[in-house]
Amino acid sequence: QVQLVESGGGLVQAGGSLRLSCAASRRTFSNYAMGWLRQGPGKEREFVAGISWSGSSVNYGDSVKGRFTISGDNAKNTVYLQMNSLKPEDTAVYYCAAARSPSSYVVPTTTHGYDYWGQGTQVTVSS
Repeated sequence: QVQLVESGGGLVQAGGSLRLSCAASRRTFSNYAMGWLRQGPGKEREFVAGISWSGSSVNYGDSVKGRFTISGDNAKNTVYLQMNSLKPEDTAVYYCAAARSPSSYVVPTTTHGYDYWGQGTQVTVSS
């Protein structure tokens, strides 16, 4: 079983930055791709960013490309999401997720591609 705990959410003004962290309960990176997904008010959950378990592949949702960066620290069993140039439309609950992956370069880009989820952390961007 994989347990994921997010932290780092909060309130920030438009144009500001936040860094989210996701701590895993076990060493997941050798078998799991990791991702960040979000769900805004009245919206469906959407893919934000993902990284393969080898770290060789990353993928981003179109709305965050060039502004967000995903990275992982195997020694700390932690994955990060650096969010820059935040916009009010980035307001959402952000979820960390893990996906069992037989491949070292596959990054799931849909909610159905992930097997384990954290509880979520709220990010609010004021205009």
